[in-house]
Amino acid sequence: MTETMPPQQLLPADVLPAATRSDKSVPVRLVAEGAVGDAAAGLGPAAAAWLGATRFTAAAKRQSMLPAADGGVAGVVLGGGDGHVGEPSGPSDLLTGQLAQTLPPGTYHLDHGFSEPRLAAVAWGLGAYRFRRYKSSNGDAPPALALADGPDRARTLNEVEAVWLGRDLINTPASDLGPAELEAAARELAARHGASATAIVGDELLAQNFPLIHAVGRASPRAPRLIDIRWGRAGAPRVTLVGKGITFDTGGLDIKPPSGMLLMKKDMGGAAAALALGHMIMGQRLDVALRILIPSAENSISGDAFRPSDVIKSRDGRTVEIGNTDAEGRLVLADALTYAGEGEAEGGGTVLVFATLTGAARV
Repeated sequence: MTETMPPQQLLPADVLPAATRSDKSVPVRLVAEGAVGDAAAGLGPAAAAWLGATRFTAAAKRQSMLPAADGGVAGVVLGGGDGHVGEPSGPSDLLTGQLAQTLPPGTYHLDHGFSEPRLAAVAWGLGAYRFRRYKSSNGDAPPALALADGPDRARTLNEVEAVWLGRDLINTPASDLGPAELEAAARELAARHGASATAIVGDELLAQNFPLIHAVGRASPRAPRLIDIRWGRAGAPRVTLVGKGITFDTGGLDIKPPSGMLLMKKDMGGAAAALALGHMIMGQRLDVALRILIPSAENSISGDAFRPSDVIKSRDGRTVEIGNTDAEGRLVLADALTYAGEGEAEGGGTVLVFATLTGAARV
């Protein structure tokens, strides 16, 4: 039996290519509600007639493809509402992301009406995201938005690529993304930016006093770990990103019902967000001393699983009584946050924590 080869990976640069003089790209206009008449006047009589005939109002998210004489697309008009109806919020420029999902394949460019064109380009790149790792093909190519080559395009590509990285990690099932694979992704990112990366793995967590991280992950054959990335100039303002990296959460002995466990591959979303933000910071060469800490484990069930009513001493010396084994996120974060704040050389600065503490948000 012949193994199906995975499709060629789609890259942000494919959907946000550098514009060239030979491009025959289609213009895209953002039009405020109530200003269709002014916009139509600038598009010519045929386009104005088309917008009138189709009763285009420029309400938020409405779009119209203007027909060309040869049957192609002469232009695209996107309704911007009152200018402040971005998806999910913010300026209407963010609505451009929907075009990357709805327009036919081809190359387009931003033409008129965009107050923040770089933000519109980021939205286009995010809208073009697809997770096709387990598909036999990528399907139709998404529409591309041509950008002038330069610093703005480089920054846009970095931000889009970072979000795609985070989404890819979250979408990958736990069968292919355990603590070891998450560490590999972190090391790959660190190597790309010339950062250092280390990990404390398995029983070494006990030897180096990370008992809560070890307790959460000890029931799984996939060893828990604390991943540590460092980058930046010594003496620069310190920024530490801490991301919860539970690669799958059964709930432990307080097991989740099937409906609650179905999407628990995403319980490492905090780690994905931290790595994505780290990619932006390092890629844009911000003058900070960056550290990324990811406590990663799989909250599984076995004879060695931690139990309700267990009392475990944390890294900072305080004891924690386990009331519910499905509250594992705060346990791994407790040790990681203690570590982030230790010592004059390591403490201080800004600490940002990312975690999918969904249950805690509802009680």
